[in-house]
Amino acid sequence: MSARYSIRHELEFRYDAPVRGSVMTLFLSPVRDRRQQLRSFSIETDPGGAVFEFRGPFGNRGHFFDRPGTHRALRIVARSRVEVSPPGEIAGGTGSCSWETLASAIRTPQLWLMLQPSRFAQPSSAALGQFVAARGIEKRDDVLESIRALLRGVYEAFEFSPGITAADSPIEHILETGRGVCQDYAHVMISVLRGWGVPSRYVSGYLGPDGSLSSTNESHAWVECWLPGFGWRGFDPANNCACDERHVRAAVGRDYADVPPVRGVFRGAANSALGTRVKVVRDGQGEIEQ
Repeated sequence: MSARYSIRHELEFRYDAPVRGSVMTLFLSPVRDRRQQLRSFSIETDPGGAVFEFRGPFGNRGHFFDRPGTHRALRIVARSRVEVSPPGEIAGGTGSCSWETLASAIRTPQLWLMLQPSRFAQPSSAALGQFVAARGIEKRDDVLESIRALLRGVYEAFEFSPGITAADSPIEHILETGRGVCQDYAHVMISVLRGWGVPSRYVSGYLGPDGSLSSTNESHAWVECWLPGFGWRGFDPANNCACDERHVRAAVGRDYADVPPVRGVFRGAANSALGTRVKVVRDGQGEIEQ
């Protein structure tokens, strides 16, 4: 059954001295495809001005703007209304995909790219090797069975702890401390999967409300794996579940570095601090502030 959501994502940069201009790139718009219908999307800023759309290298819909005037704060509010349908079942389930079948089906540059190391996904990391050995994580006879076991293993290995890692933290931080957030879980899982030969990509987006899943009122991140005959399928290691209609996709990339919700620069001698507020409301379960 599909689910409809209203999403409000607010970001506010505050500077400790006046800056002479800010340039920002955003990946906040939910994907529009056969499973996800984007009913509306808007971006407002203060200071105000034009916002331009572009298509990124991984097919993501991005936005950018330039605010050249002097200011000490920059506020961005993105509002979305989206309907998400659940993915179809993987016919055959466990036992439906062998490693030989997967290896012979990977023929495109796009899939090969999602097997390579990237900034935050490092299959050859020494810390990752130690983690895999210590937890007894290994490939099984079937690809899907291996993915599901890894999903559970990553979930059980770490404690979800906001504030322990930063957006630019390497996977070694969560591997050494055992604590992190959804993007850290995703980077660890992707690193293992790429080492196994499973094309895997990072997904940024939002998590719809549900009593059985953790809710942090922040943007969310998870993993998609490519399976022959089924395409890209989502797995959420921070919640130990396959992705469904609760997962609202915004952008995909090799890792977080490709699709941060916001990235920008400013002109001036100042320090900046970013505050974020996200509200996701399922239709019929409340109202969202404007």
